[in-house]
Order: sequence, then structure tokens, then C-alpha cells
Amino acid sequence: MRSIAIVARGAISPLGRGARAFALGDLGERPESCVRADSELSAAGFAKPFVARARREHAEWDPAYEFLLVALSELSADLDQRLPSWRAKRVGVVLGTSSGGMASLERALAERAAGRDLTPALARASAYFAPLSALDALAIKPFRTLQVLAACASSTIAIGLGCRWLQSGRCELVIAGGYDALAPLVAAGFEALGATTAGAPRPFRRDRSGLALGEGAALLALARAEDGPVRGYIDGFGMSSDAVHITAPDRTGSGLAQAARRALEDAGVDAAAIDLVSAHGTATPFNDSAEARAIATVLGQSAQRTWVHAFKGVVGHTLGAAGALEILAALEAAERDILPGHPMDGELEPELTACLSPANTSGKVSHVLKLATAFGGSNAALVASSRKPRGHHEPPPRRRVRARAIGEVCVRADPALIARFSRLSALELERLDELSALTLTAIASVLAEHAELPRASTGVIVGTTSATLEADETFAQRLRARGPRGVEPRRFPATSPNLPAGRATIAFDLQGPSFGVGSGSLAAIEALLTGVELLESADADAVLVVAAEAVGAVVRDVWLAAGLPCPEAGALAVLLDTGQVGMPLDSELLLARLSNAPAEDERAPAGWPLLKGALLAGLA
Repeated sequence: MRSIAIVARGAISPLGRGARAFALGDLGERPESCVRADSELSAAGFAKPFVARARREHAEWDPAYEFLLVALSELSADLDQRLPSWRAKRVGVVLGTSSGGMASLERALAERAAGRDLTPALARASAYFAPLSALDALAIKPFRTLQVLAACASSTIAIGLGCRWLQSGRCELVIAGGYDALAPLVAAGFEALGATTAGAPRPFRRDRSGLALGEGAALLALARAEDGPVRGYIDGFGMSSDAVHITAPDRTGSGLAQAARRALEDAGVDAAAIDLVSAHGTATPFNDSAEARAIATVLGQSAQRTWVHAFKGVVGHTLGAAGALEILAALEAAERDILPGHPMDGELEPELTACLSPANTSGKVSHVLKLATAFGGSNAALVASSRKPRGHHEPPPRRRVRARAIGEVCVRADPALIARFSRLSALELERLDELSALTLTAIASVLAEHAELPRASTGVIVGTTSATLEADETFAQRLRARGPRGVEPRRFPATSPNLPAGRATIAFDLQGPSFGVGSGSLAAIEALLTGVELLESADADAVLVVAAEAVGAVVRDVWLAAGLPCPEAGALAVLLDTGQVGMPLDSELLLARLSNAPAEDERAPAGWPLLKGALLAGLA
């Protein structure tokens, strides 16, 4: 793609706010980990209460909202100085998150369990898209908004999608990145999975024992044209899915390697040009090993002179903010010609053929490869640089897209139909959460007529307004009753809105891009537009778009208290491709439909009826 300029940035992390959020320190220094034993988690009964907290100033606010507001404030100030006319441009906003307003949702679920009425303010703050109201607080009126629900890969994907928006010319400026705040429910889930460590994390060290959660927000302002000094460039983007396991990576690292190759190809950069890998680096045994294999596969012999940066060892795993925060740290290294160090010593992971520096070392960094993985096997990669690339690598021509098939409306799961087309065992079918089961049923209804797909390049995008609130309550109920040591590990993955898309890739062996979206009640149209754009930009050759809502008593109570129309339960899938059969879909028309939508409280109920109505009306 044509390189996209980073014209401003804003962030907050356990290191601080602004540039301090991704500070590397001076040459010769070894960074110190921000991970500490946390008094709140200790008092709650966690066995491994080690996390990295970002500083808060408003205890009465939802923490995710506060972090996003801080990052937006820092970004706005940077933009005001560097690009004073930015508010007059067509501004797009694409943000990623793992858990949205989870801290408020936990409070709401506890209030509801105690038999108390939810206040409208608490109910509205409980939705996964609720922190996006920080845009209103700063009077940012986007031409277009999208929230990516891709767990730990959320902000990496968000940045890549933002670049695609600019590449298409539909936006003049894009604010992209992600956010997340620590919540006991999420911390309990990771601990129950055995993924957390009793101390500071040790990425790529042989004796590593797990991750430590962090929190914060990181944002990049992206522009196609350069109107002054820039902070760096995004040169390439790639995505893939493992299609192997919902919480564990493909041990071979082949899915992540495929995403990295696509990003390098998109950038027009040879693997030998990469000087620094900004690693996902969770410090969990399987993830680091698989990532090390992916790095070795992609870089080959040049890996021996390439350095790896695992920033989670310093700030913890910031989930939805991780990719954006880590790319800012990597670009800081590139700008200063620093090979960034790591807080921990020890024998390296034997699969890692690249280098880790114990302390900040002088060295030239021209190109950075950013890697990210997530629940459900979603992978994403970016290629970035701090200096203007020579020449331009032009993207392929925009492809025409058609809706090849529309499936049946599924208001209840059909395990027998799923079994006809999936690789899932009887036990896996039995244990499907409701949102995943509805998604898989909807997709199976399409595959009943169109089973032949280019599976290596078929993606899955799930649009959901209510996300996983019903599954969140199932997990939270056990947490309230038995504490963090009594929760059920197998129920935690269902609390991730990325799970239905990931489940679909595993069930039907699909290895293209997979993630969820939802910034409000128009999530179904957001998913459709995103699917069309992935095909237009050749990020996939076919996409299954699903509008899915699992609606029970929890969603109804929260939406009623919030004064919002409740989403319609059920799911509907649409198969998109670039063939000659089916209804033509124009992304310009879809975008106009989104842009002209009325205010949130005036919209019709969300869910599959919105998608079906739009398709039947020819998207007029």
C-alpha cells in the first residue's frame, strides 16, 4: 500500500501519559517492569495478583472511558499543534478493545444480582461500545466510526483498517488505536486459564511462566498526505486466522507467519529489510514459542541480525491497547536508533533465532515488523518505519464485490446443521456458547448451498451490538459466588466478543481475517461494510459477514435501563466475494447509510433485521 503517515499520537500506560507511555529510556539503560502485586486483586483472593496499573484521577468514571479520554486529549493536543485544521477534515475513528466498559458492566451485574435497579448512567456505561462516548466529551464528530472486537489483536487490526480507509480516499484523517482497563472478571479468566505469572513477565525467556495484565490506551492519527512533520509511517498490513484453537496458538506459528508475509508484501519490503520485530511477546509458554517459530519462518537467515522488542515485559499485556502502544514504542526506537532492552535476564526460548538486547543499545532501525495474535486464532501484522520510504508501493486496484448468498435467519442454534459442515466434535458442539452457536448456525445455512470456498483466504466478520453480556453474567455469577479461584476456565473464552468469529474459522477451516465489530446499534451494517472493504482491498477473497445477537434477561434489563431499543435475538450470515454472481455491493452506498443514520436512541432495534432489511432494499 502507499505508506500512511502518522501525524500525531496520544497514549496512557503504566509508564505515564503522552510520550512517557511508550518511553524506552536512555542508551545503556535497562527498562524496569511496571508489574507489581496489586492490593485490590490480593484482597479479592487472586492467587497471582500481579498487574501493571495506569494512573487514574477520576475514581467515579469508568476506567476504560477515562483512559480513552486521556489518550484522545493527548492526541487532540498533538493534532492542534501539528495540523490545526484537522477538525474540518473527513475524520474516521477506528478503535479496538478486548473488554470495552467491563468495569461498569461488572458493577451493573452485581447490582442486578442484588435485586437493585440499574441507573441509566450505569446501564449505558456497561455496553462494550460505551467508552466511545469519550469522543463526544472532546467534541470529536467522526465522519465514520468503527470498533474492532478482536481481543489482543484489536488495535493492530484497527490501525490496519484505518490505513485501508485512507488508501480508499474516503477519509482524510483517521484516529486509530485501542484501549482497555483492568477488570476483575478479565483477570480471573486469565488466571483460571493458567496464563498469568507470579511476578514480572519474562517474554521469550526459557523459564517464563505467563503474562501480567496491564491497561491503558494508545492512538495514532493517520493521514495519506503529509501536512508537516510526521511521527512515522505505516507501510503494510496483513491478517490471517490459525483455525486451530480458541485460546492456544498454532504451535507451528504458520498463521502468524502468513499475516507477517502479507504485511511485507503489502509494504513492498523484503524480509531482510526488517531491523526490529515488535513482538506480541505475552511470556506464555505456547505463545512465545509459536511466535518465535513465525519470526524464524518469515525472516529466515536475516533473523540472526534482527532484534526483538517485547514491550509487555515493561507495561504488561494491555489487551486492546497493546498493538498501538507497542508500535509507538517501536517507532520511538526507530526514530532514536535504539535497539530497546528488556527488564529480565535468563536463557532464551530455544526457538528464537532473533536477538534480544538486555539493555538499550545503539543501532539503526529502518523497518519494524509488528506482530499480534488473539483469542480465536486471529493474527495481524504491520510494517512500519520512522523515515519516509523511497518511492511508493501502489495497492492493487479496488475490486468489485457481490453478495453471493444470503443465509436463513437463525433465531436458535441448530447443532445438527453445524455438524454437517464443521470439524467440531460432539463435545465441542455441546459446549458452544449461545452467541457462537448462533453464528455457526447462520454460517452453516450459507454453506448448505455454497460449501466450496477459498478457505485459505475466506474471512469471518461478526457484527454485534450486545456482544457477550449474557456470557459475561454466566462467568461473573460464579466469580461472585466463589471468588477468582472458583471460576470455570472453559467459560471464560465466551466472554470475548472475538470468539464467535474465531469459532467459525476453527469449525469451518477458514484462514482469512476474523474478528468482531460493534460501535453501537448499527453493528450489522458496520460488519457488512468492513467485509466489503476487505474484499475491495484484496485482504480476503471471500468473507462471511454475520449479524449476531445473544439476547436474554441481562441484555434486556441493561438496554431497558439505558433507554435503548433492545437488539433482536438471532443471527443472519451473508457470503461476499468478487465473482460474477450475486447482488453488487457498493461500499460508498453502505458508508452513506452509516453516515446518515439517526441518533442512537432513535434507531430501530439492532441485529439481523437491520442486515436483512438493508440487503433486501438493495442498500438504497
